[in-house]
Amino acid sequence: QVQLVESEGGLVQAGGSLRLSCAAFGLTFSSAVMGWFRQAPGKEREFVAALSRGGAQTNYADSVKGRFTISRDNAKNSVYLQMNSLRPDDTAVYYCAADYATSAQNMGRLAFKDVDYWGKGTLVTVSS
Repeated sequence: QVQLVESEGGLVQAGGSLRLSCAAFGLTFSSAVMGWFRQAPGKEREFVAALSRGGAQTNYADSVKGRFTISRDNAKNSVYLQMNSLRPDDTAVYYCAADYATSAQNMGRLAFKDVDYWGKGTLVTVSS
């Protein structure tokens, strides 16, 4: 059984930084494209970032480009999201995602039901 377990989020002031991690269990990690999505209160879930299997290709939502960095450690079966220059509109539940069939460039275009695996999510709150 595959499990994606996100680290605890937290409360951070605007302009601050936070690093999320996601540990994968039961997943053939090096064969999966990994990504992060988020869902703000009252809004639909949206794509944040994705990273190819080997880590060479990344894809980011325009809203986070230049501020967020996705990375992975295949030896530790983990993916990370470094979030800098956080803004109040980054407040959301952040979800780790894994998919075997897609690419980093296409992960954000997948229907959510078509993503192979999801974590349970972790809340990040950015105060102004």
